[in-house]
Amino acid sequence: MIRVACLGAGYFSRFHLDGWRRIAGAELVGVADHDLSRAAATGAPAFGDLGEMLDVTTPDILDIILPPPGHADAIRAAVDAGVSAIICQKPFCTSQHEARAMTELAEASGIPLIVHENFRFQPWYRAIRDCLEAGEIGTPLQAGFRFRPGDGQGPGAYLSRQPYFRDMPRFLIHETAVHWIDTFRFLFGNPTAVYADLRRINPGIAGEDAGYVLFDHPGGVRVLFDGNRCLDHAAENARCTMGEGVFEGDGGTLTLLGDGSVHHRAFGAVETTRKLAPDTTGSFGGDCTFHLQAHVIEALSGQRAFENEARDYLAVQAIEDAIYRSAESGSKVELNL
Repeated sequence: MIRVACLGAGYFSRFHLDGWRRIAGAELVGVADHDLSRAAATGAPAFGDLGEMLDVTTPDILDIILPPPGHADAIRAAVDAGVSAIICQKPFCTSQHEARAMTELAEASGIPLIVHENFRFQPWYRAIRDCLEAGEIGTPLQAGFRFRPGDGQGPGAYLSRQPYFRDMPRFLIHETAVHWIDTFRFLFGNPTAVYADLRRINPGIAGEDAGYVLFDHPGGVRVLFDGNRCLDHAAENARCTMGEGVFEGDGGTLTLLGDGSVHHRAFGAVETTRKLAPDTTGSFGGDCTFHLQAHVIEALSGQRAFENEARDYLAVQAIEDAIYRSAESGSKVELNL
């Protein structure tokens, strides 16, 4: 059994804990939080201090479920404790400089450091990638995603679930669109340039909550992220896919609907074929947290290579920085990743 300890018992930890409890070969041995009562409420062995948890439980994996200000200290503690692997939530660290330093620290210690970027593990993006690789839309030419969670209106926006969203000076891109930056890389490779037009609609928050980002990907593919947290889309659960996507090539089109289903239409045809059924898991993002965790267990067991190691994820942060520079300058920013 691979022993797993979690740091952080906030809102999103429920998905991490549920995933670890369902993975064969993994044992949840502890949860630490500065609020001991929150850690105890998880039902796992509870600790109010990370160092104590590492000493008592001797985990193989530390799963860091904290906002960025807590990442560096937790990674250092895990490295000092000699864990076998570290998983760290996104956004990764407080700056590119800090992220690079933590990446180098983990690499020097021979410890895999995986960023918990789970959207590429959503089943619909796995299905879309399979279709792209099978040539089902011919040569990809362009794609787009309309991000429409519908949770950003009014003076009480985000208070019930993740109130810290309201105070983030960089919001839509830094907190949310990074998911699609990584997903588009997963599907089409690293972009070569970006152009961004960002804005704030809700005056009650600090950062941007809407905007367009155009990505130039290799092979002439163009991808548009069209995000607006104040608008919604047609779905019983708006948080399932958080929007709708289209992926077009010279041989056909793939459409992602808000229920998680994927549909294929051949070029020139009217009829569509369903490639993936609607999501019925009832969990966040098609159970993507579980799928990422299961992937880490398989990789740690030598069954596959790790995805989303910190070294590779530094590219996501470089792309994010380029997006903000583009929005500030009003011009396209070239990338060399």
